[in-house]
Amino acid sequence: MTDAGAPPNPDSAGQAGNTPYRVLARKYRPSSFDDLIGQEAVVRTVSNAFETGRIPQAWILTGVRGVGKTTTARILARALNYEMPDGSVKGPTIHMPSLGVHCQAIMESRHMDVLEMDAASHTGVDDVRQINDSVRYAPASARYKVYIIDEVHMLSTAAFNAFLKTLEEPPEHAKFVFATTEIRKVPVTVLSRCQRFDLRRVEADVLMKHLANIAAKESVEIEPEALGIIARAAEGSVRDSLSLLDQTIAHAAGQVKADAVRQMLGLADRTRVIDLFESLARGDIAAAFKEFRDQYDVGADPVVVLSDLAEFVNFVTRVKVIPAVADNVAYGETERVRARDFASKISMRVLSRMWQMLLKGITEVQAATRPAAAAEMVLVRIAYVADLPTPDEAIRMLEQNGGGSPVVNGGGAARSAPGAPMASAVPVTSAPVRMPTSSPSSFGGGARPQMAAPAPAPQGTAPQLRITSFTQLVALAGQKRDIMTKSALEGDMRLVRFEEGRLEVALEPNASKTMISELARKFELWTGRRWTVVVSNEQGQPTLRSVNQAAKQEHARTAEADPRVQEVLSRFPGAKVVEVRRLAPETPETNINADYGSDDPPAGFDGDDDL
Repeated sequence: MTDAGAPPNPDSAGQAGNTPYRVLARKYRPSSFDDLIGQEAVVRTVSNAFETGRIPQAWILTGVRGVGKTTTARILARALNYEMPDGSVKGPTIHMPSLGVHCQAIMESRHMDVLEMDAASHTGVDDVRQINDSVRYAPASARYKVYIIDEVHMLSTAAFNAFLKTLEEPPEHAKFVFATTEIRKVPVTVLSRCQRFDLRRVEADVLMKHLANIAAKESVEIEPEALGIIARAAEGSVRDSLSLLDQTIAHAAGQVKADAVRQMLGLADRTRVIDLFESLARGDIAAAFKEFRDQYDVGADPVVVLSDLAEFVNFVTRVKVIPAVADNVAYGETERVRARDFASKISMRVLSRMWQMLLKGITEVQAATRPAAAAEMVLVRIAYVADLPTPDEAIRMLEQNGGGSPVVNGGGAARSAPGAPMASAVPVTSAPVRMPTSSPSSFGGGARPQMAAPAPAPQGTAPQLRITSFTQLVALAGQKRDIMTKSALEGDMRLVRFEEGRLEVALEPNASKTMISELARKFELWTGRRWTVVVSNEQGQPTLRSVNQAAKQEHARTAEADPRVQEVLSRFPGAKVVEVRRLAPETPETNINADYGSDDPPAGFDGDDDL
């Protein structure tokens, strides 16, 4: 990206002749403050300093690779020495509409008064002494002598010490500009003598616009989705994004498509990664295995697949916290639409567990001798463990059932082995559960309560599964760990009529129309009998989610009306009731609270917590 005052590029795209090709990162290197992208704070500070004459003797620029530290240093040197042949410019300025007397030489690193030194190869005290000796002499032709020292953190301790006196009291005609990626390695004594600028990573949407402009100048046709992939892969580095664009143009040899960029970078198809995420959220291991194997067979690296999956989990989580994140055009339309849908239906607890298991799983896959098999085991853990109850939920579930198998009231799902039928008509017997009480950390340290398996049904009698209410149907979806279906039943459907084998519902405006066709098939698979699901035009009952929310709000209002709560609220201005919990009486035989070291019982399990 260049302006009218940028040095001309003799090697424009497609030019014939002997002019050597220059990579895009050099060809479109900014030459003025107007060309810098994503660094508005730096430009504003420098502009104000130049206009008021408050120009420091030294700057230090820090940031990750490729954000423009060295380029900004050269632009500063140009602005300090900007001079027109007619003498119309009398002092430093950030407004450089055309090339000045010294501009071309400064931008090409060949001006005798602008000295650049790479501290990585000049680390000793002797190199700094040469600067100290030469700084006393006035500039030969420019207004200021400017010393640009790149990777300044590489200087030795003795070299830094030799610099201190010169930095504190330099001659009026000398300016220093330091650049570093490791600001913590620069001594505080040096930092205190410099004005510091932190150059930010460039946002992906800003990079996309920058890359699109360059592609247009190069007469390259490129898909917007491909630009988004490159911008995200660059991780905020302008130089990396231009290098990737250069490589992509050469790889495509024509129109640049998103699939070609994914293939070049070894990335999985984003849509297929989202499909894999959805299969895991539904608890459908077979579909997840098939999707992963399909991606692996076409050349996707298992580590890359899991990394892309973790990135999408992070994206869904950010959308759940800040919905406006889904408006970022750096992500494809499919990603943004489906991320909004997942964010509204999947709980933060499930997302955080998926993230934790993926982070650990990626490390395991990297160290495994069979990465594909290791990745499949990670997917199994995610589908089967992500929605397990937390220790306090498990304890409360056991309390509510008197020490038997976990049963959740209020429409929640009973937590049991994946795929086990939910016994609503056939009673289930089990041995007493022995809770660990000898150690306060026995439960928090990862140990699980040992639960006896249900007694098998007598031989010759097939186990029957009867669903007699809509809430039992919702609980069944939760037991099957089909989070998407459970969320849709709770939040997107209003019950009109229910009979065993027949469900009639009214849909919320934002409900997915494709879900209805899947419900009958899933119910038949789960219960072993045919189901009919009908969409009605009647109003129907309120959704279960709205009923739960209304009940919570009513509990909160009741609590706020309590005189004791009113007294507390009056003593703490701005305080409010956030949550109301019903405290269960302590069981004398098993002091569960002792494991937590608290007089308060653990948080109760709420059927709405999963979503």
